[in-house]
Amino acid sequence: MEFSLLFIAATLLFGSVAAQNDALIGFNGEEREALYALKETFNDSFLNRNWSGTHCYNNQPPLWYGLQCVDGRVVALSLDSLGLVGNMNVNALNKFNELAALSLKNNSLSGNLFDFSSNRKLKNVDLSFNAFNGTISLSLVSLNSLQSLQLQNNRLTGSIPELNQSSLGVFNVSNNNLNGSIARTKTLQSFGPDSYSDNPGLCGPPTDVICRSIIKGSNDTAAPPDTKNAPDDSSSTKFHPTMVLILVIVLFFIVNLLLLLLYLKKHRELKEVMKQLNTVEMREKKNENTTEISFQNQTPAADEGGKLIFMEEGENFQLGDLLKASAEGLGKGVFGNSYKAMLEARPPIVVKRLRDLKPLSVDEFMKQVQLIAKQRHPNLLPLVAYFYTKEEKLLLYKYAERGNLFDRIHGGRGVGRVPFRWSSRLIVAQGVARALEFLHLNTRPNNIVPHGNLKSSNVLLGENDEVLVSDYGFTSLVALPVAAQHMTSYRSPEYQQMKRVSRKSDVWSFGCLLIELLTGKISSHSAPEGSQGINLCAWVNRAVREEWTAEIFDSEIASQRSAIPGMLNLLQIAIRCSNTSPDKRPDMTEVVREVESIRLIENGEEYSSSFDRSLTDDSMSTVGSGIAIDER
Repeated sequence: MEFSLLFIAATLLFGSVAAQNDALIGFNGEEREALYALKETFNDSFLNRNWSGTHCYNNQPPLWYGLQCVDGRVVALSLDSLGLVGNMNVNALNKFNELAALSLKNNSLSGNLFDFSSNRKLKNVDLSFNAFNGTISLSLVSLNSLQSLQLQNNRLTGSIPELNQSSLGVFNVSNNNLNGSIARTKTLQSFGPDSYSDNPGLCGPPTDVICRSIIKGSNDTAAPPDTKNAPDDSSSTKFHPTMVLILVIVLFFIVNLLLLLLYLKKHRELKEVMKQLNTVEMREKKNENTTEISFQNQTPAADEGGKLIFMEEGENFQLGDLLKASAEGLGKGVFGNSYKAMLEARPPIVVKRLRDLKPLSVDEFMKQVQLIAKQRHPNLLPLVAYFYTKEEKLLLYKYAERGNLFDRIHGGRGVGRVPFRWSSRLIVAQGVARALEFLHLNTRPNNIVPHGNLKSSNVLLGENDEVLVSDYGFTSLVALPVAAQHMTSYRSPEYQQMKRVSRKSDVWSFGCLLIELLTGKISSHSAPEGSQGINLCAWVNRAVREEWTAEIFDSEIASQRSAIPGMLNLLQIAIRCSNTSPDKRPDMTEVVREVESIRLIENGEEYSSSFDRSLTDDSMSTVGSGIAIDER
């Protein structure tokens, strides 16, 4: 007896120490190991890059894609439409005791369903559109808080467990290989036949299939159709003239042949376009340093396919002129590859070849492009023309001579670099703010994110250093899985936690851009492929909170002592814009007013490049006291 009491006391003490240890380090170690095991199973390039380091830290926004955490514990795991593959371990979720939401839909995962015995707080489970097999886990019966269970479009077999949770409001097991009679629980009987459809062996209400046991007293399986009493139509069929059937078949083949010939004629030009652009891509892959690329010197007839639709009067070159032009690869973006086309006796044109778009009709695509074209502002890169066919979509823009903001901030550091001074950076901040305000005031409906992908590589500099924001208005064109993986607004705290984006997501992106402009550091939220970045918002908040602010500003502007007040004001605006709570962020009209109120001192006193720590610490007290740092 005494030994048993000692053992129980030791067990309780060990559990208490373990819980305290989790609280001290800010996350649960067993959960992290379980996530690493999932990562190894998926072996996905995107998750291999993103899932590293600390997955959760107290109530700060998680750095790992698809996670939501509270008090350092994982409460939601959402990895939809990532093309994940792998044979899942049935015990993969055993360590996630606080898990409330699980969504792995629209992937290619296989294996038996998970054992949910340790996930008593689960409310929402969505494993639809995968390749899970085996039976539905009986552990689901014990989830008293279950609200939604979606297992449709898998390869599940066996019968449906007797689920009877009153909380269950969404349920779907259609398109599987389930069999047997559906249990007569109040919950299962409350759903319609569509929740059970396309399961050949499933029977009983609420479906219309009668179970065999009701008819013959045998095991519960779906009864076969009654063919014994079916009317015999063979006698009537033999009287139908066979010539009618032959005539219909012949006409069918003639019509299809004509359609095929018409299709080949209409799309000959498109095939030439695709062949030429594919040649460009292949040459770029073989030698990234070779930028001069030539399209084939052919000019298709205008009536053989799509044609260029211009947004401005006075533009008169044809698709053939574009195909004959020499071209230079500008790189790969979220929405497709871009090329600089050098036309004869004309300024260069940028050709953006779109990919991964939503399945839009011609009218839907043209309507969205027309909305983009109507956005005219001195700080927006104007759309010149577009080309549309079913297989190929091209957008044409004016070429920005001085490249993009990312290269201006981060490129060519070292000897011979032209410094990017404070005055130039402030002008960029003001120009981007005006462009974003214009988009926010002129984009309808209100639930559309006006830009959606604001980052330094999408801010261009014209021949006279004019600021031009590009890649706006694509939120309504690009497919959601691509947007969720690549567009900057989908990296915002509200999407990571609640799967929602709004106009305030653009404001958050603008705040991150300002911090990148001030610090000269690469942001992990918008780093181009091949570049490594850090979470600048969290880094700056930590710098202000811990008062080591001497390291915040880029060395190229830190030496401009007279500009320090302006830099501090812009940093305050950036921190407010990047607040983790969308409701606490200002709207863009207020942001423009504040950014334009910052005084620009052209020839201020230069300060020592050592940048005395006491100067910035004293000055930054306004930042620390004037802004409530959100530490969630």
